[in-house]
Amino acid sequence: MSRALVLNATYEPIGVVSSRRAVVLALAQKVDVLADTGATVESEHLCVAVPSVIRLRYFVKVPFERHAPVNRRAVFMRDNHRCQYCDRAAESIDHILPRSRGGKHEWTNVVACCRRCNTSKGDRLLAECSLRLKRPPTVPAKYVWVTVAAGTVPAEWDEYLAA
Repeated sequence: MSRALVLNATYEPIGVVSSRRAVVLALAQKVDVLADTGATVESEHLCVAVPSVIRLRYFVKVPFERHAPVNRRAVFMRDNHRCQYCDRAAESIDHILPRSRGGKHEWTNVVACCRRCNTSKGDRLLAECSLRLKRPPTVPAKYVWVTVAAGTVPAEWDEYLAA
């Protein structure tokens, strides 16, 4: 099932919904369709284009700024599914400062890692083993939560996520 990017009345991304929900919002005239997927939903009397980007007709106050959660899928996306120690395909995540030694589960302490490097590092610090980070971990871009929520980002979303 495809997804649709939801923009606030001010064109800022506030969510991702299923294409079915986007069609319902469009039919209820609660949103303006800014881009469609090219597919259609048909009924006996109606043919509607499936939206890809929709904008709310009214402003919604978002009480907090959304951030991507620190989880396996998001860390793999940030690190391009590559081990941050040896550049092989990543299979797990590793805490640079192990949690057993007080390390936190946060973006700057978690990297994608292959099984071999993760096993050899164990719960040791980098100074205690022979591994070295290829690049330091960073907090991802502002709208990476959209990629995490949708899985992939269609080309028509790019101009709305460029901030």
